[in-house]
Amino acid sequence: MMLNKQRAFRAAAVFAGAALMALASPAYASSHREAPFITTSPKVDGTDFYMFRSYAPGRQDYVTLIANFIPLQEPYGGPNFYQFDQNALYEIHIDNNGDAKEDITFQFRFKNTSRHTTLNVGGKPVLIPLINSSTVSGSNSPSLNVRETYTIDMVKGDRRTGHRTRLAGTDGATEFEKPVDNIGEKTFGGVGGYETYANQHIYDVALPGCGTGRVFVGQRREGFYIAVGKIFDLFNVDPLGPEVNGNPNALDDNNVSSIALEVPIACLTAAGEPVIGAYATASLRQGRLLNPAPGSGINNAAREGGPWSQVSRLGMPLVNEVVIGMDDKDRFNASKPKDDAQFLTYVTNPVLPAVVETLFPAARAPTNFPRTDLVTVFLKGLPGVNQPKYVVASEMLRLNTGIAPTAQSAQNPLGVAGGDKAGFPNGRRPGDDVVDVTLRVAMGALCVLTGAGDSLGVGCKPADAPAGGLKLTDGVRKTAADFKPAFPYLNTPLPGNQ
Repeated sequence: MMLNKQRAFRAAAVFAGAALMALASPAYASSHREAPFITTSPKVDGTDFYMFRSYAPGRQDYVTLIANFIPLQEPYGGPNFYQFDQNALYEIHIDNNGDAKEDITFQFRFKNTSRHTTLNVGGKPVLIPLINSSTVSGSNSPSLNVRETYTIDMVKGDRRTGHRTRLAGTDGATEFEKPVDNIGEKTFGGVGGYETYANQHIYDVALPGCGTGRVFVGQRREGFYIAVGKIFDLFNVDPLGPEVNGNPNALDDNNVSSIALEVPIACLTAAGEPVIGAYATASLRQGRLLNPAPGSGINNAAREGGPWSQVSRLGMPLVNEVVIGMDDKDRFNASKPKDDAQFLTYVTNPVLPAVVETLFPAARAPTNFPRTDLVTVFLKGLPGVNQPKYVVASEMLRLNTGIAPTAQSAQNPLGVAGGDKAGFPNGRRPGDDVVDVTLRVAMGALCVLTGAGDSLGVGCKPADAPAGGLKLTDGVRKTAADFKPAFPYLNTPLPGNQ
């Protein structure tokens, strides 16, 4: 079942990717099992990255950043469920001057502690095989057999050598509890019990010199939407069909693990530059020694050490999955934005628009090479929208913090293309239809919008993109109303007992 879903997702990616084609930074879609190495380490596989000005009432002066990891989670994941890797380093990087180098990094480290819960069996205490011994309620519930906690470091400057501060909650604590996954309704006292429990793990965090933010780390329902099943069936989908509810979203029955931060805008921006770029990474130690005879305890089957080695990178997803060539996928995951010139050909001469034309001859691929329109929207940002003043072309998600957030009820899923400048590709919100938008951009929508005089300065004209005016779609559409109206915005995970 899981294998079929993974294969389906790959097939889906070819079409969505078509949309994304551009990306050496493009598309906003989930990035699952996108490179050979990462398939062996799902705990550090980044899937989606969101960044937007908070649109909950009264939170407009904050930016929400959400990095999702551990893809394709079936709700029934016991007995261990989906814990973060305590031997890994999870990071969210901010570039606030456009030079393609991190200026601020939020680092997350995890720790799992066994409570060694036992049950008296025939007069002997025997360790239980489950993650919980009874119903769970409240932070650090004593009924949890495994306690998962994390710390947050804020680094200014280079991620490894910059000035480091261990962040603390408003109560002074520097270790935060992560809620266990949604085991099932009985475990959490009935319908709605899990969200009540999870909300107790939203923490206020003091940010030195710039106020107070919030953090939530825990399981959420998969928010990315796409017509996976239809595409897997020999692309049995009409790209000019109905935009809304034309096809089912096969990812609706999965969960994901989220690292969510809400940070004051003043903590993220540099003087005179409202645009910030961001991306998420995960790193592992370079050395691993397997323990041939693990002793009693958890997480002692291996010992790891040495310098950190980045193994996952995600700004605008599906970049690596459907844009970067097979031989370069692991290299892209290990790279930094400042070195993205090495991958430029994948954007200027993308393969996927040609694939789309092959599958759907009416959707003729753009003919302008190099594809400077894609370099602009995906590697620099749109002029006058989210392009930094002194930008260095590189793949990351960019947000103009000077553009006010759009209220949940007024958001357009097509973002900037739909007249909503607070949406994709100016950041990414949960309800943004990144598949449809990126598909259209990949097929030349900007060449049509810029006009014969190239008013957008993207280096092409309408005649270069015969399909640029088509409303290409995968037939799946959600809106902001399908998600939570406030932090952490992504929905309650599906329970394991379903």
